[in-house]
Amino acid sequence: MIRAERVAGGLFLTTHPSITTSTASDGLKVTASGTWTIAYAGELEALVEHVPAAERAAIDVGAVDRLDTFGAWLLERLLRKSRDGGGSAELTRVPERFNELLHEVGGANRQPAPEPERRTGVVAWIERIGEGSIAFFIELYYLTGLFGALMMAAGRAIVRPRLSRLTSIVHHLDRVGFQAIGIIVLITFLIGAIVSQQGIFNFRRFGAEDYVVNLLGILVLREIGVLLVAIMVAGRSGSSYTAELGSMKMREEIDALHTMGVDPADVLVLPRVTALVIAMPILTFIGSMSAMVGGGIVAWFYGGMSPEIFISRLRDAVSMHDFWIGIIKAPVMALIIGIVACAEGMRVKGSAESLGLQTTASVVKSIFMVIVLDGIFAMFFSMIGW
Repeated sequence: MIRAERVAGGLFLTTHPSITTSTASDGLKVTASGTWTIAYAGELEALVEHVPAAERAAIDVGAVDRLDTFGAWLLERLLRKSRDGGGSAELTRVPERFNELLHEVGGANRQPAPEPERRTGVVAWIERIGEGSIAFFIELYYLTGLFGALMMAAGRAIVRPRLSRLTSIVHHLDRVGFQAIGIIVLITFLIGAIVSQQGIFNFRRFGAEDYVVNLLGILVLREIGVLLVAIMVAGRSGSSYTAELGSMKMREEIDALHTMGVDPADVLVLPRVTALVIAMPILTFIGSMSAMVGGGIVAWFYGGMSPEIFISRLRDAVSMHDFWIGIIKAPVMALIIGIVACAEGMRVKGSAESLGLQTTASVVKSIFMVIVLDGIFAMFFSMIGW
């Protein structure tokens, strides 16, 4: 029976596969004919299963008109069926166009896969350290490369302002800035209230509940305000950046930009990072003020400290240095979050699993680097007397 089969390149006429067997003095003779391709998988499987094993077998493939990897593997199965029983088998009248495919398939799975060598003790520990070190330097290399591309894109935008995508920056500024105000105000308000309540509760034992203002003011303005906002931005906006760029990578839109001669750093990375750098100081200020309000309300109702007294003591407790320290940290943390998020998005492969893994890695790495950076800033400002 002849039918048309559509494959890459057009339509081909194919015939049903068949196998005939006959016994001769020199062993079993098997004659294969027709089309041995995946299109006839079910029929071919059934035909091959019914071929008996023999001590000597000759498989004639001269009448096979088409052959793919699936069909070649079934022919190899026929050969191995006889050879595994201690007999011998060979292919005869092999068309020259099938030689290379049959040779490649014949060399597959000749030996069982070796079991991975298991290391234990000190050797395994050293090996893990080495693998971790290599992964760290690869990560550092990749982030440094993206930072360099970002700086070059920023330089091009400064030299030629018409290339700067102001509309895109405003769009992302609305997403990562204005739309994030609600959740940041809520979380920082609650954190400020909790810090104030715990401070009053513990300081009251020593009759020093007034010092909760010092605790709240310095802690929020210098550390907690910017750190909380950075963590929330990493989880909210950083993951969004990674997912967006990763989806574009999966759909090959980034490759299309390269093909058109457009640098993705100009179009995708720079507007996002710029919006994040602009939004972070604003969000930090709003979050710090919200935390102070939350702490002040708790101090009023729980500690009996009126708002006038709270504000007066707050002026004595904190200085502009404390305020500026938090604001200075904000854009640097935003830059780190943006670079990590975009870098992880660019590293997404062609699967949904890869997108999920890179999005998770983006959030974890961003939060880790933000906390490390905050510690470095704390040491630096202590050294200079701030």
